[in-house]
Amino acid sequence: MERWSCLPCDLALGIVSFLEASDVCSLGICSRFWRDICSSDSIWIALYARRWPSADGHLVASPSQECKALYIDKHKKMASAASAVIKYVEEWSRNGSLEICYYLKAISDLGSMKLGFMDVQLFLFRREHNVLLNLIGMHYCISLLEIPTVDVMEALEICQVLKRQVCVRWFMLRRRFYGFPMPDEHRSHTVSLGDLAMGKEDEVLGLLNRGTIHEGMSVRISAVGSNAA
Repeated sequence: MERWSCLPCDLALGIVSFLEASDVCSLGICSRFWRDICSSDSIWIALYARRWPSADGHLVASPSQECKALYIDKHKKMASAASAVIKYVEEWSRNGSLEICYYLKAISDLGSMKLGFMDVQLFLFRREHNVLLNLIGMHYCISLLEIPTVDVMEALEICQVLKRQVCVRWFMLRRRFYGFPMPDEHRSHTVSLGDLAMGKEDEVLGLLNRGTIHEGMSVRISAVGSNAA
């Protein structure tokens, strides 16, 4: 490692600027030289802006010696926010399915907590989670964050959840036609996260976007398989 300490600081900073936060932290413990480089405000300002591009920019506007600490504090807040949504979804999907009203509230909560795209990848696109959480994270990225489809697809594939499936069921309760009762209408469709992200299932995606749009209509989402690939 000693030979690396001969690198000009600007070149070393340029190399570190391509790394993710976890890699920067690991590199920073290798030597005193890399510790100083990896503790640089400019590195943590760039990491902050990359991870939370829609943030208010206070870290960039007022750099200080605590830039790394501010980044870590923000990370902890996002982790806590994601944990609250995860707990909420798990609470309301104990029977294996989730009603559309709770599904949409989870997405709304993510928006109010201002999770970024990288936060969703870290905390919600995890394979050990129920696919419902993967779906909520994906839907949030597309609808609220307006992340390009190609980027969402790549993230789903990297996290190995692209082909996981959900079943969306919707039905209209008993209606009347000219005073005569009509049978309940039940429909269901099984779809992968990849197909939903690509917009191949317009009807299903429309239901997930609008929720319960008619009186007497119910929509539920459930996982297909506990360990779908």
